[in-house]
Amino acid sequence: MRLSAVPAILILGMMLAGCAGRSGTEESQAKRPSKETTNSIARMTAPMPSAEVAGVAAEESGHQTELAWAGQVPNQQAFEAVTRDAGMAIPSQRPMEMLAPSAPAIGSTPRGRSKVYSQRFRDAKPINFGKVSPRHHAVHGVDVSRWQGEIDWQTLRTQGANFAFIKATDGGDHLDPMFRKNWQRAKDAGIKRGAYHFFYWCRTAGEQADWFIRNVPKEAGALPPVIDVEYNAESSCKKRLSRAKVLEKMQVFMDKLERHYGQRPIIYTAPDFYADNLEGEFLDYPFWLRSVAAHPSKRYPGRKWVFWQYSGSGLSHGVSEKIDLNVFRGSVNDWHKWIAGQSS
Repeated sequence: MRLSAVPAILILGMMLAGCAGRSGTEESQAKRPSKETTNSIARMTAPMPSAEVAGVAAEESGHQTELAWAGQVPNQQAFEAVTRDAGMAIPSQRPMEMLAPSAPAIGSTPRGRSKVYSQRFRDAKPINFGKVSPRHHAVHGVDVSRWQGEIDWQTLRTQGANFAFIKATDGGDHLDPMFRKNWQRAKDAGIKRGAYHFFYWCRTAGEQADWFIRNVPKEAGALPPVIDVEYNAESSCKKRLSRAKVLEKMQVFMDKLERHYGQRPIIYTAPDFYADNLEGEFLDYPFWLRSVAAHPSKRYPGRKWVFWQYSGSGLSHGVSEKIDLNVFRGSVNDWHKWIAGQSS
């Protein structure tokens, strides 16, 4: 009947109006924030890892799974959208002894502290560092990623791995597939460990900070998080940013991590990147320096440092592949004091 057409027309008009309203809402929600503002993790658009991280490569899995530590975000408040000026205050300076011990301390190690093992590492490409050899340092450690494969962490510790920096993330959407396994097994072996992020210059600092926080647990006793900044000829990102832009992006990333973990991040870098961007900068941050052909004082004159990566060709029982070797600057007592100062 013709009269029934009137209600139908009214209903159709109401439906079209509702669709238009929803479309406008979705469009406004899709707008991205400013590039260097730290985004809320709930709004991240980066794809989640598509593999179980315990040794299965992402490309071997045909489905995507959302990754959250222990199945839940541990602290929802930490994931609210913030800018560099929001959240916990960032101290402008910390006592330098917390950042870079300047000389070995004399004294015995108090009871209750974890045992420090003497290093038994070998090197496939040994270097003569002169009078100040890495072997003169009391506390040695390693850094690892998926490329070391399966690691016998108990054995590695007895060979002198008193600490380990473990590759966690890079960019805004990649998780090292061995991270969770290495993170747990290193802890089970009694090794002090921290996680590092390889910084990608073609993604915003906020996205990368959120991605790291999503995948690396906030855990008592862990070493401070690490930002790895260097040039990478194999990267798909070919940008060479200005020094000012590099420093800005690093600051955004590090501020976000310090607010979340309560620890000042460690900066890892290499000589060429340091000379172009970091000389004279971030004096109140701890540095981890790569210097595989000479002592850091030759490559980074005047820079205080906490860790020195002296080899990329180390050999050790417990690892079938070559491994990066590192030392802590200071005595055994300095090591324990420094660890105590990093508590969040």
